[in-house]
Amino acid sequence: MSFGRVLHAEWIKLWSLRSTYWTILATLAAMVLIGVMLGVASLTDGGAAGPDGRMAIGLGYSFAQVVVAVLGVLTITGEYSTGMIRSTLAAVPTRLPVLAAKAVLVATVGFALGVVGVAVSYLASYPLLGPDNVASLADAEVRRIFWGSGLYLAGVGLLSLAIGAIIRHSAGAITLVLGVLLLLSTLWQLLMMTSDWFTRSYAYLPSVAGERIAAPEATDSVAGVPQALAPWQGFAVFALYIGVALTVAAVLLRKRDG
Repeated sequence: MSFGRVLHAEWIKLWSLRSTYWTILATLAAMVLIGVMLGVASLTDGGAAGPDGRMAIGLGYSFAQVVVAVLGVLTITGEYSTGMIRSTLAAVPTRLPVLAAKAVLVATVGFALGVVGVAVSYLASYPLLGPDNVASLADAEVRRIFWGSGLYLAGVGLLSLAIGAIIRHSAGAITLVLGVLLLLSTLWQLLMMTSDWFTRSYAYLPSVAGERIAAPEATDSVAGVPQALAPWQGFAVFALYIGVALTVAAVLLRKRDG
């Protein structure tokens, strides 16, 4: 089979699952809800001292990443749980095009969800924010948040896909991915009290580095936390983690039985 046909087959699989649609709705709802909540907080404060508009549209990714991570894992582990992976690999014996096609689709869906989610969040929070707090599309940081949210969620989907392909079990893969994205940074902050090495390496953790491309600059300064990487530097580090994980997944996919 040509790669185009493999991609088409994976496209049919992805959109034939109701979980895909629920994932999309949950991701958009999470991003919009954060924007609306911060907008309401601004309205309550009279708009003068309310949250900045960049915060209203730039924090939704932190909740959306959980749903995208689950989607990335299930894209591959779902086939292992049902046994469909045997048919897939029998149809594509070289195997790697299957992983590549899944990666293209997961990254595309993650990117689209990030950009659309920020756009809808912007529209939903705009009427609620005070005149001094509305995010301007002419602001370079606002534009980075728009595109960066898509890039970060695409990266989360790819990392989750790779871990799912490595572990091959939904529960274990989801637990590991969410641990890396949500718990590892907290654990690292606790370990900072034991060694300066943990302090120096904190900014290079997968989620800490990756979210720099989507996070508002106002989230840079946190008491006791070292200076974060620049947005594109952080995303480059995140991309390195993704590349290593996908490489391991590709090697194991070739060597292990379906």
